[in-house]
Amino acid sequence: MGKKSSSLVYQTTFKGFYNFLPISLALATLLIVIYISTLYLQALPSSTSSLNNLQIEDSGNDNHNLFSDRLSGANQWLLGNLFGSTNGNYTNNKEAYHDGDIFLQDYIEMNKSLKIYVYPHSKDDPFANVLLPPESDPKGNFASELMFKKALMKSHFVTQDPDEAHLFYMPFSISPMRTDPRIDVRGIPEFVKNYVSNINQKYSYWNRTGGADHFYVACHSIGKIAFDKMFVQRLNVIQLVCSSTYFPSSYLPHKDASMPQVWPRKDDPPNLIMSPRKRLAFFAGAVNSPVRIALLKVWGNDTEIFAHFGRLQTPYSEQLLGSKFCIHVKGYEVNTARIADALYYGCIPIILANHYDLPFTDILNWKSFSVVVHHIDIAMMKKILQGISNEEYSMLQSNALRVRKHFQWNVPPIDFDAFYMSMYELWKRRSVVRVKLTPLVEFT
Repeated sequence: MGKKSSSLVYQTTFKGFYNFLPISLALATLLIVIYISTLYLQALPSSTSSLNNLQIEDSGNDNHNLFSDRLSGANQWLLGNLFGSTNGNYTNNKEAYHDGDIFLQDYIEMNKSLKIYVYPHSKDDPFANVLLPPESDPKGNFASELMFKKALMKSHFVTQDPDEAHLFYMPFSISPMRTDPRIDVRGIPEFVKNYVSNINQKYSYWNRTGGADHFYVACHSIGKIAFDKMFVQRLNVIQLVCSSTYFPSSYLPHKDASMPQVWPRKDDPPNLIMSPRKRLAFFAGAVNSPVRIALLKVWGNDTEIFAHFGRLQTPYSEQLLGSKFCIHVKGYEVNTARIADALYYGCIPIILANHYDLPFTDILNWKSFSVVVHHIDIAMMKKILQGISNEEYSMLQSNALRVRKHFQWNVPPIDFDAFYMSMYELWKRRSVVRVKLTPLVEFT
C-alpha cells in the first residue's frame, strides 16, 4: 500500500514559516525606525517645531539671525562632519562608491543571472493602458516608472519560466491610474487589491512567499497608498519607488528600494568644460512646503544664493549651468527631479530633504558628490558652502560627473544607467526564501 511522503508535512510547515518571516522582519524594522525617530525628535530643540508654522512675510530680522536660537547646540553644522574629518578635508568621503570592486562584481553577476517573471496581459485587457508599457517614450516628472516598464519588457531579464524567476513583477503603473476616470486616485487601493486577488487565484506564485518576491514600481508619491487595503501584503511586497522616505511606515528601506525621479532627455549631457559658474547656489520651484517657505525667508533676497519661487523667465538650464550648487528642497514629498537635473548639468546637489532614502545609497557615497543639509540648518547653508575649498569642490564635481550616468534613462538602456541600477537594487532584494513549484512525491 502506498505511503505519502513526509515532505508534505515539511512543505506545509515551511510554507507558513516563509509567509511569517518577511512580515516579522518588516515589523521589527518598523519598530526600530519608530524608536530611533522618537529619540531623534526628543534630542532636537523644542523651538524647531515652529519651523512648520513659518509664514511668508517680512519679519524685519536679519536673515542670518532668523534661526540663531536653533543653531546654538549640537545640531550646528560642522564642516568636518560634511567631509569626514574635523578639519574639513576629504579623508573618508572622496570615493564615489562605497566599494566599487564589490559593486562591479555583483553587477556582472546580476546582469548574467537575474530573472524576472512578468504577469502577462493582452492588448485587449480593459486596463491595458495601466498594465502594458507605453508605445511612445514617456515624458514628464513621473516618467521613471514607465521608462522602467518599457525597458524591462524588452530586456534579457524577463523569463517565461516562473520556476527560474527570482522576482515577480506586477506591471500596474500608478501614473496612468491617477488619470483614468474608471480608477482615479481614490480607487487605486481597490484596484491593487483586486489585482493581487486575481493573480492569487489564477497563479500559485504569490502564496509561496506571501508576496515577498513580488514587486511593483511607482514614481508618483500617490503610489504609497497602493497597498492601503492590504496591510500585511504591503509589509511583504517590494516597492521600487521615487518617494522613498523612511519616516512613514509605508516604506521600509531594508525591503523596498529607491529609484531616482528623472526628467528624460534625449540629448547627450552638455559640455561643462567652458561653463562659468558665477552663482553660489540656485533653486526655483513652487512654495509648497514649510521647508521651502523657510528657504525663501532666509535666502529670498540674497545675491549669492538665488532662491526663486515660481517659473523662471529664463531657461532653467542657464541657472543650472551657471551655479556651483543646485538646491533640492522637499516639496509635498522628499523627491523631485532636481537631483537628476543638477547632476546632468554638472551642478553639485544640495539635499534639503530630511528622511529621504536617497537613490542607490547602498552603492553610492552621496557625501562624495553632494551636500546634505538638515532643515534646521538652512540659515547656515551659505557658511557651509563657502567653507568648501576649491580642491574639495573640484572633487565633488568630478564625482558628480562620474555618477550622473546612473541618473539617466536611455532608449535602449545603457549599462549602469537608471534602469540597470534599479535592476541591481532589485537583485539585492531577491528573496532568500526562493521556493520551486514541485509536485509532491509519493513513496510506495
